[in-house]
Amino acid sequence: MSRPDVASGQGGHPGANPFLPEWEYVPDGEPHVFGDRVYLYGSHDRFGAPIFCVGDYVCWSAPVDDLTAWREEGVIYRRGQDPANRLGLRLLFAPDVARGADGRYYLFYAFDFMGTIGVAVCDTPAGRYEYLGRVHYPDGTPYGRRAGDGFAFDPAVLVDDDGRVWLYSGFRTPMPALATGGIRTASDGAYVLELAPDMLTVRGPQRLLMATDDPAFLGHGFFEASSIRKLDGRYVFVYSSVANHELCYATSSRPDGGFAYGGVLVSIGDVGLPGHAGEAHGTNYLGNTHGGLLCLGKRTYVFYHRQTNRNSYARQACVEELLPNGRGGWLQAEVTTSGLAGTLPGVGTYQARLACNLWSADGVGRVDGPYPRRALAAHPFLTQEGRGRSARQYVANLRDGAVCGLKYLDLSQTRGIRLVCRGRGAGVVEVSDDAGFSRLLGTVDVAAAGRTWADFAAPLEPAGPRCPLYLRHRGCGHVDLLEFELLT
Repeated sequence: MSRPDVASGQGGHPGANPFLPEWEYVPDGEPHVFGDRVYLYGSHDRFGAPIFCVGDYVCWSAPVDDLTAWREEGVIYRRGQDPANRLGLRLLFAPDVARGADGRYYLFYAFDFMGTIGVAVCDTPAGRYEYLGRVHYPDGTPYGRRAGDGFAFDPAVLVDDDGRVWLYSGFRTPMPALATGGIRTASDGAYVLELAPDMLTVRGPQRLLMATDDPAFLGHGFFEASSIRKLDGRYVFVYSSVANHELCYATSSRPDGGFAYGGVLVSIGDVGLPGHAGEAHGTNYLGNTHGGLLCLGKRTYVFYHRQTNRNSYARQACVEELLPNGRGGWLQAEVTTSGLAGTLPGVGTYQARLACNLWSADGVGRVDGPYPRRALAAHPFLTQEGRGRSARQYVANLRDGAVCGLKYLDLSQTRGIRLVCRGRGAGVVEVSDDAGFSRLLGTVDVAAAGRTWADFAAPLEPAGPRCPLYLRHRGCGHVDLLEFELLT
């Protein structure tokens, strides 16, 4: 049974990133249009878990004419439904869904790090899927269990206009043969193979779609996160590169080869945009990301996920609109708070968790590096208090020089700000529309902040009709920020 549309999960700003409620952690999002709705399929993280994807698969959907009105469709597939996982100990990694020639919907998923791909089927896009089988060769051998098979991981599926079915997968990190049934699989790029109309049986030979070390990909070779679309007669393959924090794309006139590098679609730290040439100059904390494209009319969107809690195991779905580059592709999108909502109003209450930029006085770091909690102990981070649907996310550990930023807001009539924060120490929070804080719009005295949430207010100078808003802590100790209210 579907649930009511979620209109308040973004702190009163539907469509703002992350666009699902603060208690929901759906990474690896694949958006697909079925009928008059967009359905988002992904993995399912849980806050506080010690590993990726510990949850069952859930689905969210929105009307094609209102991508700010997301509805919870509930659990569509439980990991214990796979016969090889009756105890539910194995994880369900990034899935994809395609509609078969029979009109039914097929869910493809990577079965943990085992190197095989499971398939489940349902009569409706967001109903209860039932296990169907493993992708396998005609003799019954699962794909991933023959020497030389690509490591079956992060599947993407395309049912082409001619009815042919194409399966894409791959993983750059070599896996021990112990995990793959004693078979040594390949990990040198992305692979494609054709499936029979039954959506299970391998029909054609495996082909290397793109090699990780192909120099034509300019250091943005394939790592994981296969995603495929056919747009305006050409095939667009989206993937996470060896940099890991970015989604890139390649295009071809055919589904099974000939892909040429197109560029970066989005980096979760804006790495690659002007002024952010490398990871040391990122605007947010880095880790893996995964997603896919959605084309609605003349607009194209890229779905991706961000990291929270100083680890890779509590990721949340975000989306940005892509702008054309004049050469048939797209410019790299900037990570924003406004997302699907457009320019946000300069009045009202905003949850601090909507921050799209976060860095310390020493810059950012990687949450997937060694011992990230220790390595990033002096850095700000997104986290939550409470569990389940009563959880409240906030920005924690803003120390001297740390910055929390939101983009983009209409600040032309904004004349005041009220912060809800807590902390230990003394200092102020500076407010600016410039990342370098060359101009201050105001300063909030938070010296009296204690262990409980409290309000602190100050006047602001108005700024422009479409501006970023940056908050920087200056002083000793640290401050946690729950929300702020903009006043006119």
